[in-house]
Amino acid sequence: MLKWSVILLVVAVIAGIFGFFNLVAAAAGLAKILFFVFLVLFIVSLFTGRRGRSM
Repeated sequence: MLKWSVILLVVAVIAGIFGFFNLVAAAAGLAKILFFVFLVLFIVSLFTGRRGRSM
């Protein structure tokens, strides 16, 4: 139980640092860009993916 408390404390401190230095807005913008890039790559892979071989 103490291990989980320490882990959550570290996560809370890191989140506080990100919020204090306004890095959250930059991270959210980057996450939005990466989401659309991977969405496009997923759609392309659906159409150009390998088909199963018929036996």
